[in-house]
Parts: sequence; C-alpha cells; structure tokens
Amino acid sequence: MFETLVASADGAVGRLTLNRPEKLNPLSTTTLREIADAAAWFDEQREVKVVVVAGAGRAFSAGADLGSFAGKPEVSTHQAAELGHAMARAVEGMRAVTIARLHGWCVGGGVVLASACDLRVASADARFSIPEVDLGLPLTWSGIPLLVRELGPALTKELVLTCRPFDADEALQFRFVNRVVPAAEIDGVVDELATSLAAKASYPLSATKRHVNAIADQMTGIDRCWADADGLVAAFGDAECDEARRAYIRRRSGESE
Repeated sequence: MFETLVASADGAVGRLTLNRPEKLNPLSTTTLREIADAAAWFDEQREVKVVVVAGAGRAFSAGADLGSFAGKPEVSTHQAAELGHAMARAVEGMRAVTIARLHGWCVGGGVVLASACDLRVASADARFSIPEVDLGLPLTWSGIPLLVRELGPALTKELVLTCRPFDADEALQFRFVNRVVPAAEIDGVVDELATSLAAKASYPLSATKRHVNAIADQMTGIDRCWADADGLVAAFGDAECDEARRAYIRRRSGESE
C-alpha cells in the first residue's frame, strides 16, 4: 500500500511502522502524506481499536528529511511544510487509540509524530532531540502546540531553544512518555498494552480520547500554530539560517568549521 511505511491490521490491533530503517526512518514529504493516508485507512477499519506507531530498525525516526523540503518543482516549501501539520492532525484525530513505540533516536519531526500519539512507551535506550533551531529552522508541523500541551511552556522553550538531547529517563520525568522499559522488553510491554486496550469496548475508548482531546484543544489545539508553514519558508530564504544549517551538517559529518 505504501512506499515508506507498513500499515496492517490484525483484529482490533493495527500497526503503522515507518519502514526506511537504512536511513533511520526519515520523514520525507512522501512519508508525511503516507502517514496521513494510513491514518485515514485505519479509520475505515472499524474493528481496529488500537494502533501501534513504530519505527523499523535501529530508531523510531531521525526526523524531517530536509532534502524533500527544498521547494522542488512539484511542491513548494510552503506546501511541504503544510504536509507536516496535516500529518499531525491526522494522527491525533484517528478514531483508534494510538501508542507510540519509541526506541533509539526520536528526532525533530519524530518527536512531533510521537507527541500526536495518545500514549508513549519508550525503551531505556531511547534518545530524544529537537535540533531545528540549530538547523536555522523554527519547529513546525504543529510541534509547538503539541509540546506545550504535553510539557508546558517553559520546558518546551528550553528543549526547543537549546536543542539539547534528553534520554528516556528525562522523558519520563517530563511526563512526555508514559513508561520506560528495558529495550528487550518493549515489544512485550507494548503488545500487552495494546491487547488490554483492544479488549475494551470501542465506544468508551473513543469517547474518552475525544473528550480529553477536546479539553486539550481548548488550551493548546494543534490548529493554533503561529505561521507554521510561513516560518519554514522564511527560514529557508534567510542567509543566517542557511549558514546555521550548513554548520550543523558540517559538525554532524565531522568536518571542520
């Protein structure tokens, strides 16, 4: 069904797995479209009550594939940025309860995807980073309202502005994740959680999710994004931001400044 992910349903439990493990599951414009399309597909599977969102291979997701946001002829930078917002809305709005299974690196847009899920279980080896500001970019894709909702304003500002990585224990301390488990146990724990939820009646599951989301939307709904796509367009056209991106890439590749 998809090029960059796998979506499947087995009775009441569905699975959406990012499937470019050789690249640590980057979120390209194609992947963003496919995540939104997969969310719509799951909504059509009336027996599915729970969907596990995961990444294949060594990581959950390395974040945005910046090369796909550079304003190619078939899609503008503004349109590409809007795909991230549409992805977040689609995942958050799914009828099924979503569980993010987090392991390895969860970076930038990967953090946004995890934030859009209802529950989050992290392995002890999970590492998180929001490096957009170091890349000369604002955090978009509805990331700011999602993080403010989950973490609060002060901690959102700290993590987004400093770009400092944090580990699974800190994520649990921040209440960003619900549980941290040993890496060898994460599949069993996530499957047990999914199975226990799937055994419950559909209506109270979906009603509770909608009720909580409705209250959260009154505080920091994901539609309350400050010029999300416009901010990304401006950053790609700014010389200082461009140099910040180049410097970040040089540092990551081990080249001298």
